[in-house]
Amino acid sequence: MPQPWQTGTVIRIEQEASQTRRFYIQIPAMDSFDFKPGQFVTLDLPIHEKINKRVRSYSIASWPNGTNVIELVIVLLEGGAGTNYLFNEVTVGSELTLRGPQGVFTLPEPIDKDLFFICTGTGIAPFRSMSHHILNCNIPHRDIYLIFGCRHFEDCLYRQELTDLAEKIPAFHYIPTFSREKADAANPLLRTGYVHAIYEELCRANGSLRPANFFLCGWKNMIDEAKQRIQALGYDRKSIHQELYG
Repeated sequence: MPQPWQTGTVIRIEQEASQTRRFYIQIPAMDSFDFKPGQFVTLDLPIHEKINKRVRSYSIASWPNGTNVIELVIVLLEGGAGTNYLFNEVTVGSELTLRGPQGVFTLPEPIDKDLFFICTGTGIAPFRSMSHHILNCNIPHRDIYLIFGCRHFEDCLYRQELTDLAEKIPAFHYIPTFSREKADAANPLLRTGYVHAIYEELCRANGSLRPANFFLCGWKNMIDEAKQRIQALGYDRKSIHQELYG
């Protein structure tokens, strides 16, 4: 049975990067908006007469905290009707029609294998939610690798927050990598290039495959290449979970 549509109110908007904003949405009809980290909501935006051309889905970037407020992190797409409406028409106080939570892109229970969170752009949203949830709920876990691909330093969403989180969570490794920046000999921890080289290096580090689950979120090209490379390493297709953008 389809979930009912609800009304959400935008209570805050923050500029996270030059083309990326954080939208905080409150659902007044609910005391608590309950969801699993990794799930998404669907917005029905007034941009077309046909509903299949109006709906847009976004992963929830916040984590379950007992409130009726969620955060979405959204990048402005050139020519994108949905994001242009959100960036140019929506202000604090605007109402949005939404439904959710939806989706099965969620944490395994229990977390008995290493986790590789591999993402680009706003694909970091579900992994931010998952990482905070693991910390807040003291969930036992193995090693977690959040590998975040960006073009430039200024594109690195939530960078300081996730750097701080890595200091709090045992075995949580935050690894941003930059495809359009140059390597810096003065900063050997700076990673440049694409996400694929990093998880391949980590998986091969001990000479044998570590038990792991891979979660992929981002654009289709990145996900398609990652699936091929992970299976080429020797992992089963069942160990790969994906959330596709675009």
